[in-house]
Formats: sequence, structure tokens, C-alpha cells
Amino acid sequence: MRKTGQTLRARLHALRATTGAAALTAGVWLEAAAQQVGDLPGGPAVNQLNFHPPVTRIAEEQHWLHWFMLAICTAIFVLVFGVMFYSILKHRRSVGHQAKELPEPIWVELGWTIVPLLIVIGMALPATKVLVAQKDTTNADVTIKATGMQWKWGYDYIKGEGEGIGFLSTLDNSHRVMSNSGKPEAVDDYLLKVDNPLVVPVGKKVRIITTATDVIHAWMVPAFGVKQDAIPGFVRDTWFRAEKTGDFYGQCAELCGKEHAYMPIHVKVLSAEDYSAWVDGKLKEMAAAADDPSKVWELDDLIKRGAAVYAANCVACHQANGKGTEAFKPLDGSAIVTDADHSKMLNVVLNGVSGTAMIGWKDQLSPTEIAAVITYAKNSWSNQTQQIVQPAEVVAARQ
Repeated sequence: MRKTGQTLRARLHALRATTGAAALTAGVWLEAAAQQVGDLPGGPAVNQLNFHPPVTRIAEEQHWLHWFMLAICTAIFVLVFGVMFYSILKHRRSVGHQAKELPEPIWVELGWTIVPLLIVIGMALPATKVLVAQKDTTNADVTIKATGMQWKWGYDYIKGEGEGIGFLSTLDNSHRVMSNSGKPEAVDDYLLKVDNPLVVPVGKKVRIITTATDVIHAWMVPAFGVKQDAIPGFVRDTWFRAEKTGDFYGQCAELCGKEHAYMPIHVKVLSAEDYSAWVDGKLKEMAAAADDPSKVWELDDLIKRGAAVYAANCVACHQANGKGTEAFKPLDGSAIVTDADHSKMLNVVLNGVSGTAMIGWKDQLSPTEIAAVITYAKNSWSNQTQQIVQPAEVVAARQ
């Protein structure tokens, strides 16, 4: 028995030593990892405990409310538990106190009813003032619709300067590659960099209308004090007025699926002059890129266009080599891709595949972009079919 007990103690000692070493190693590794990145202005900071620095009045009010409520709750906690522990210590049986029934004067009954009511009113009044201000989306200078989709944001400028501009905002593919590698580089904006940030003017009231095409998403930028759900079939709205220029970051704040972590938000706030210049350039860019769906394309031109569409929208899931991933079937050698019946692949790309991670793209890409990416897939890797899908076919399939 003694030998068994000594063996058990030795094993426990070894286990403690191993656990301690592992914890120390993990701590050193985490500290080293944290030291490799820095604070991201407008985004998260290393070892951040408090809110993001506010850049709107609403966010400032939210910060004030946070500390105001915390101070009241702390005071109540200290007072209540202080009285309770004092009473327990002072009136314990071991010092001779006996249990007895105490009188219940009317002032006690009134006190513990009126005082909490006054505290609740004192907390509710400033909170209600801020909440009402958050919901006042009237008289906006710029109105933008933010559409959540698996897994990116679509922005459409529907009123104010920039009206008519629309684009998709997707996680930068280099960050997806870093994530897939399992050994991401130490960059401050990891999984927050996008290809097309939302651009707004400083000092202007910006109304954000949110909706979604598939599941529930949430548009959130902490520095603005904004978080609004985007629900399919519903239209919600919120607003902000940024008081300083710069780049500000957020993420989808609703668990929307397997790509939830890859749905960042990047808002670029520009001065009035820079914003006007951006609007002018964006409108010219859109006009130059506008495609006539009745245009008949040559195979090489459509493949070249499709390569760009594939790199921006498809490569994260289907990979650059077309081999797919665990959740996405390969395009290289696929019977649907190589089939001479174009309607099969058109149906998949336009409407997605029910019960899988493949979503429909009919509301996200133009007919020319869809025709180009399908043509690219049919003529890339080992799929040298020489088939071409024209935009007119996509238009017909969408009807």
C-alpha cells in the first residue's frame, strides 16, 4: 500500500510539473504572438479591455452610459453585500445573539420600494434618451443599403451624394489564404482587410438600411456605436455621423454560418473634398465597367474576364486549382462543369445548391460576370472544353 501511495504521489507530481510547463509554454507563446501585432487604429487593440475609442456622439454617449451604470451597480453591490456581511458578522450566534422576529415599520417597506424605483428611473432616463437618438434616422445626408450575404456585404448608395453607386465588399483573398495556411502572418488587420471598403463623408449623417439575402447577419462598427441586424425579408435601419476621418473596422455580429469569421466591415471616412472625388471616380469606373448583356464575346476575352471574377468571388472555396475543399466540390473534372448542356451549371451558379454551402449568385453578379466565370471554369485546369457561355444565356436563365 505504501509503495502504491508513493507511486500515485509521484505520478501526480509529474502531472503537475507537465501541466505547469505546458501552461508556461502557452503563456509565453501567447505573449510572443501578442507582441508581434500592434493596435489597429479604428479597430481592435492588443489586450483591449474597454470599448473602441468613439468617433461619433452616439458612441460617446454609450461609453458614458456604460460607466454610469457600472458605477451605480458597483455602489449597490458594495452597499447591499456590505450590510449583509456586516450583519452576519456582528449578529452571529457565536457571540451570543439569538434569532428573533424583527418589527416591520412602514418606513422600511416604503424605503425598499421607493429607493429602487428612483434608482431605476435614474438609470432609465439617460438610457432612453440615447436609445431614442439611436433610432432617429431622419434627415440623413447619405442613405446606403447594406445587404448581408454569405459571406460578404453588398453596398448600394440610394440617396444623397454617391447615389447609384453599388459594389460588393469581400474579405481580401490574401487574408483567406493566410487563414487556410494555419500559420497566418502577424498583421494588425488580420481578417479585417476587404477589397472594397464602404466610403462615407466626415461630419455627415449616414443612414444605413440593412437587409439580407439568405440568413440573419448583423452590421456592426464599434467605433460608431452601431449594431443593426440584417434579416432576410425585413428592412431595418440605423445611422452614424463620423466626426473624424480615418479607417474604422467591424464584423458581422450574428453567427451566420461557417464563414462567419470571414465577413469583415471596413468603413473609410473621407473629407468632403476627398469623398466627392471618390464618388466621381467610382461613377466613372462603374460606367466604364457596365456591360451590355446582349454583347457577344470572344472566348479568350470572356476567360480573361472570368479569371478576375473567379479570383474575387470563388477562389476561397473552390481553390485556385479548382480542386475544391471539404465543403465544396471540385470544379476541375466536374461532370456538371464540362457538360455541353449549359443550363446545368447555370442553375447551380444562379440558384445555389440546397442543403450545401453553395449559394446562388444571381443577385450578386451581373449576367456578364456569371457568363465569364462559367466560361472560365469550363476552360481551365483539365476542363479544356472550348465551350462558351454568353451573357444572353444567363439573362434567359434568370427569367
